[in-house]
Amino acid sequence: MSAPARTASEFSDGQWHRMHPLSPLLRGGVFLLAIIGIIVANLRERLIEWFLPWLVPGATGVRAPDDPVDYVLTHELVPIALLGVLGVALILVLLFWLSWRAHSFRITDDVEVRSGVVFRTHRRAPLDRVQGVNLTRPLVARLVGLSKLEVIGAGLDANVKLEYLATRAAEAVRSDILYLASGQRLAAAGMAPPRGPRLSDAVDAFSEGVTGVIDGAEAPVAEPESVVHIPAGRLVASHLLSTATIWLIVLIVGFSIAASMGSPWVLIGFVPAVLGFGAFWVRSITRSLRYAIAPTPDGVRVTFGLFTTVTEILPPGRVHAVEVRQPLMWRGVGWWSVRVNRLSGGASRQNGQDVADVLPVGTVADVERVLGLLLPNLDDEQRAAVFVHGLSGSSSDDADPFTTTPRRARLLRLLSWRRNGFVLRAQTLFFRHGFVWRRLNIFPLARMQSIALTQGPLARALAVANVQVHTIEGPVSGALRVVGRDDALELFAATEAQAIAARSSDRSHRWAAEQESS
Repeated sequence: MSAPARTASEFSDGQWHRMHPLSPLLRGGVFLLAIIGIIVANLRERLIEWFLPWLVPGATGVRAPDDPVDYVLTHELVPIALLGVLGVALILVLLFWLSWRAHSFRITDDVEVRSGVVFRTHRRAPLDRVQGVNLTRPLVARLVGLSKLEVIGAGLDANVKLEYLATRAAEAVRSDILYLASGQRLAAAGMAPPRGPRLSDAVDAFSEGVTGVIDGAEAPVAEPESVVHIPAGRLVASHLLSTATIWLIVLIVGFSIAASMGSPWVLIGFVPAVLGFGAFWVRSITRSLRYAIAPTPDGVRVTFGLFTTVTEILPPGRVHAVEVRQPLMWRGVGWWSVRVNRLSGGASRQNGQDVADVLPVGTVADVERVLGLLLPNLDDEQRAAVFVHGLSGSSSDDADPFTTTPRRARLLRLLSWRRNGFVLRAQTLFFRHGFVWRRLNIFPLARMQSIALTQGPLARALAVANVQVHTIEGPVSGALRVVGRDDALELFAATEAQAIAARSSDRSHRWAAEQESS
């Protein structure tokens, strides 16, 4: 028996809807701050004399003859100057109002956004190409209860941004988009006929925004309980135990040696280098704080960020590859991280680390819970392959299911030949890498694009081959080198057959229909 269809929100009626009235102010805030900064920088001495006169005793208040403030005061032009300031303010308000009037969106078979007064733009993301919807709340926007949505499309520069909406409205819009992207249709909500926006709506929304600024209100985002909790101490320690720290130590040693050898001038570059590393650590740590990951009806919700909060939804069937990795310096504390390959437009690729890392640092138990969300179709046998052998196992264990580098080619993988290998289970391919830096790559066959085998002269002499799984572009590599030639041929044939079967039976891209029919 199927469940009733989800009811549409007021934003999914196929009509054009405008953004929040404060959107132009938030989008143009940097420009306004730059103008205010220029004014303050040029009038700083005058402002100090006016508001903090005790700091400049004996000041006459008279400046050079070309001082514009003195000119206005001397010629009694204060009313005209105030009228000019008021006129500039009215022009800015008019420009912001026109920008708000011209910036709207609608949801039909596509998510469409149009904007611009002089130069018009019209962007569209087809629902059947939507790979996810990210909700971002910058610090200033959070103070007034606003959020911006980024609809992740499949293709280069295919993303569509909705800046800004009230947080509750943004949640409703995102839920509707994801539901429609799964191939379902929303039930009508029985609302009144659509009407054009009224001035009272803008005034009410603006009043709510100003109240949020005064009271510090922040509309809560409904989030299910996270399945993983990352202590702040672990997060900080994971960044300190990183490759960046090694480079910083090398840099400090290098500067110290150069200074002791009679070249103290090199210390000039020491402070900027340390400040650069410090800024990198602070940015990385604050970006990962408040981390949470949880299942939702529309996919896996990943939230992170201390000042700017980002909430990503990874819909079912949109994860193309998963990598579990362990840097050398994490070996002693037993920490791992998880990242994925997923389709994203150009804007998201510029911030690819946020998109890729779904578990910044965690224990083996945390990894198991996260993989349970990302790859729910893994059965008990596959989970055993992952957690018993995939993360830390090797061929020295008789029960190891991985096919590894043959002994005749161990010189090509001197340290990792016992770990370097693969295993194929129903609809999932596992690649295991590394002795110093451990990695386990997981490829759902339903998302795989192709598989290839290559051989060079040395590989032919040793009867080995390299395997390359092709997925979408991302941080997870599909390469596995130096495996037996016969083993690689068997893997090629088995993967080809199982991938065709997996694709024909895969229904994860229609997740809402599967949930309602279950």
